[in-house]
Amino acid sequence: MKKINVVGTSATGKSTFSKALAEKLGLHYIELDILFWLDDWQECPDEIFFARIEAEMAKAKNGYVIDGNYTRAIPVKWAEIDTVIWLDLPFPINLYRSIKRTVSRSKSKQDLWPNSNNQDSLWRMFGPNSMVWWMIKTHKKNRNKYLKMMSAPEYQYIQWIRLKTPKEVEQFLAQLDSYEYVV
Repeated sequence: MKKINVVGTSATGKSTFSKALAEKLGLHYIELDILFWLDDWQECPDEIFFARIEAEMAKAKNGYVIDGNYTRAIPVKWAEIDTVIWLDLPFPINLYRSIKRTVSRSKSKQDLWPNSNNQDSLWRMFGPNSMVWWMIKTHKKNRNKYLKMMSAPEYQYIQWIRLKTPKEVEQFLAQLDSYEYVV
C-alpha cells in the first residue's frame, strides 16, 4: 500500500481518515477538494484539475493517499494506484455527520479550504447545492458505483478495502500501529 485513494460518500470521514492514514504510513496527503474548488464555489476546469492532481502525485516520491472521489479524475488518479479504501458507512451515520459538520462549519464561518473563500452556511444547508442534500442524493448511487467497480475487470489490479462501520475504520487504523511499515 503505497498509492492509495480513499473514497466514499460525503461526510464518511474521508479527510480525517486519509490524513491519519498518510501520517501512519509516511505518505504524501492529497486532498482533491483543495485542488478542485475555486472561490465562490466555482469548479476548476478539468484540464487544470487533472494537472494539479498529477503535480501532487509527482511530489510524492514515497507514495500518497488521495482523499476524494471525483470519478472524472479516475484515469489520472488511478493511473498508478495500488489500493482503494472505500469508507462505506450506513446512510443514517452519513446523514448525521453531514448535518453536524454543516452546522458546525456554518457557526465557525471557517473557509473550507485554504485556497478558496468557500464556506458552509445554514442557508446553503437547505438549498439545492447543500452538502447535506448532495450526500442524500449520492449515497446509494456511490454505493452501487463502487460495488460495480470492485468487480470490473479493468480495476482488478487494485486492492479494494471496504470499511462499513466506524468501528472497522478505527480498527483498520489501529492495526497499522501493530507493525512497522517501511516505505
